[in-house]
Amino acid sequence: MTTLRTSLEAIAPLADPVRRRLYELVVRADGPVDRDTAAAAAGVGRANAAFHLDRLAEAGLLEVEFRRRSGRSGPGAGRPAKFYRRPAAEISVTLPQRQYALAAELMAEGIEQRPDAAAGVLAAARLRGSAIAESGPEGDRGEALRAVLEGEGYEPVTVADGVIRLRNCPFDALVDGHRELTCSMNLALLEGVVEGLGATDVDPRADPRAGFCCVALVPR
Repeated sequence: MTTLRTSLEAIAPLADPVRRRLYELVVRADGPVDRDTAAAAAGVGRANAAFHLDRLAEAGLLEVEFRRRSGRSGPGAGRPAKFYRRPAAEISVTLPQRQYALAAELMAEGIEQRPDAAAGVLAAARLRGSAIAESGPEGDRGEALRAVLEGEGYEPVTVADGVIRLRNCPFDALVDGHRELTCSMNLALLEGVVEGLGATDVDPRADPRAGFCCVALVPR
C-alpha cells in the first residue's frame, strides 16, 4: 500500500531543477532515451545526466532498459546502452490525503450496473469538452486544440499522415477495470473539445494503439 510518506519521497527528486528537466525530457520523448541524448537535450554533462537519471530511476519516476544502439546482437555489436523511459506506475499526492481514484472506481461500477446511466455520462463528458474548449486560447484552431490537449494532460504528438495521437490518458487509472466506459467517456469529451473549438479539420476516433491513449484525432 502506497502511503503519503512514500509518495512524497517518490516525487522529492523532482525538486532539483536539472533532475526535473531531465525527467520532462524523458517522459515527453517518443521512445526510450539514452544518457547521451538526455545530456545533450538538457545542456548538461553526460556524467551529471547519468547521476540524475539514475536517481530518478531509483525513486521509481523512470524505468530503465538496456539495448544496443545499433540494433544488432552478437559479437561485435557493442555493449548494451542504458535507456530511460516513463514508468507504467502512477504516483499521486494530495494534501491532505484524498481518495479520488476510489470515488471514480465506485462511480464507474455503479454506472456499469445501470446501463441507462452511461448515456448521461457521455452527454456530460461532451458538454464538459465544449466548456474546456471555451476556456482555451483564441487564434489558430489547430494551435488552440494542441494547447487545450496539453493543458488537460494528453501530451499530443503528430505522427504519420497528420494524425494527432495522445501519449497520456488522464483517465488511465480506470481503463483496466472499466475500459469501455472510460474510453467512451474520453471520446465524448474530446468530441466536445473539437466541436467547441470549431476544429473541423480533425475527427476524434476510437483508435487504441500501444503506448497511446485510446482516442486519436484524425484529419478529415
